[in-house]
Amino acid sequence: MNERLRLEIDDDGVAVLTLAHPPLNIYDLRMRDELIEVFAAIAVHPDVRAMVLAADGKHFSAGADLKEFGTAESVLAARRIRWSHDPWTPLWELPQPTVVALHGYALGAGLEMSLLCDVRCASADTVLGLPETRLGMLPSAGGTQSLARTIPPGAAVGVVMLGENMTADEALRRGIIDIIATDVDAHARAIARSMASADSTVSRIARRALRLADDVPLEDGLRQERLLAARARRV
Repeated sequence: MNERLRLEIDDDGVAVLTLAHPPLNIYDLRMRDELIEVFAAIAVHPDVRAMVLAADGKHFSAGADLKEFGTAESVLAARRIRWSHDPWTPLWELPQPTVVALHGYALGAGLEMSLLCDVRCASADTVLGLPETRLGMLPSAGGTQSLARTIPPGAAVGVVMLGENMTADEALRRGIIDIIATDVDAHARAIARSMASADSTVSRIARRALRLADDVPLEDGLRQERLLAARARRV
C-alpha cells in the first residue's frame, strides 16, 4: 500500500503519479521505496503511453528529509543507504515520455527528479533550486548530471555551486523549465495526452534516439539514429 504516492491511469494511456505527502512532499525512505515500485510497474504496464509527475498540496517537493538523513551514523552511511535503492535511474530509463508539473517549492531532490523528466511545466509561483552545497552536501539524486544535460555545463556550475533559489521566470530563461502555465496540472496532462496519442513504439524509439545525444559522440549518434529510424519504419 502506497503511503507517499497516488497512481491513476486514465483512458488516454496517461499515468498520473502524484506525490501525496503534503505539505512539503519531503522525499524520505518510504517515498524512495514506493517510487522504485511504481516506476517498475509503469515501465511494463501495457496501457501506459506517457506519465505525468505531479504533487498534492502547496509544494511539489522541498527535497530530502534531512532529519531522517541525519539519523545515519555518518553522511557516507546515509548516502550508501540511499544509493542502495535508486529510483532515479528507473525514472530516467522509463520507456514512456514523462512530463512534470511543478508548483511551490521544487528544491533539492524535488528539482532533481523533475530534471529526469522529458518536459518540465511550472506554475508562476514555483521556487526552484539545488541548495545542497550550502548545506555541505552534493546534489546526488542525479542533479549534477541531469542539470548539465539540461542547460550548458558552464551555466549549471553557477546553479549548483551557489545553491541559490530561482523563480519560475528565471528558470525558464535559463532553460531549466520549458513552460509556465496557469493551470500547470491540466497543462502537463494535455502535453502527456498528446504524447500518448503518438504511435507508442515509434515514440519510444524517438525517445531513445534523443537520449543518445547525451551519451555518445555525434558520429556514433548519427549511426545509431539511422539504425533506430530503420526500426521505426518497420513498425
